Amino acid sequence: MLIGEYRHTIDPKKRLSLPAKFRQEMGKKVVITRGLETCLFVYPIKAWKEKMDKILQLPMGQADSRGFSRFMLSGAVETEVDALGRILVPDFLRDFGRLKGTVAVIGVGERAELWDEGAWDAYKGTIEKQADTLAEKLGSVGAI
Repeated sequence: MLIGEYRHTIDPKKRLSLPAKFRQEMGKKVVITRGLETCLFVYPIKAWKEKMDKILQLPMGQADSRGFSRFMLSGAVETEVDALGRILVPDFLRDFGRLKGTVAVIGVGERAELWDEGAWDAYKGTIEKQADTLAEKLGSVGAI
């Protein structure tokens, strides 16, 4: 399981080091794609295949399903994790996530997320203030 929050820097060759604690679980290849809230999602291959299978089961007759499928799948790139645990973040994904300099790499269970450091700090601050309210809402539907 991928958990925790780490800070790493994108090097001049557009490579980002994955946290050492993530490397074994991520494996030798990962899929990077556009995420929500302007972050990037990074999936181990097995988790990506499971997510892709669910996306492909969405009803093609619904515009929202087609749009979401296009959003996730057209932006997906399979990349290798090098011997030093680094991944290459393509320009179009780096631009989408507004990644430059220091990146917050966070574990969210089955995937990692890559956030611009400032955007992550702002988002995290908002969520931390809403945690009690979110817990109540999720508790009322039996989610927690």
